[in-house]
Amino acid sequence: MSQEVSFETKIAKAKEILEKLMDPALPMNESIKAYEEGMKELKEAEKMISDAELQIQIIKNQEQ
Repeated sequence: MSQEVSFETKIAKAKEILEKLMDPALPMNESIKAYEEGMKELKEAEKMISDAELQIQIIKNQEQ
């Protein structure tokens, strides 16, 4: 069973990855892996925002 990760956790993970990418000693292959992982986290966080906006719009429409 997978556990849903919060928006805040995804953003924190993306920030952690960004800090890792700032290390000039990080090998290129690790940089690419970290970049891909960071983009995945940000994309999932963006989807969470879109889903929340949709829910808010649905609620607003029901109130009218």
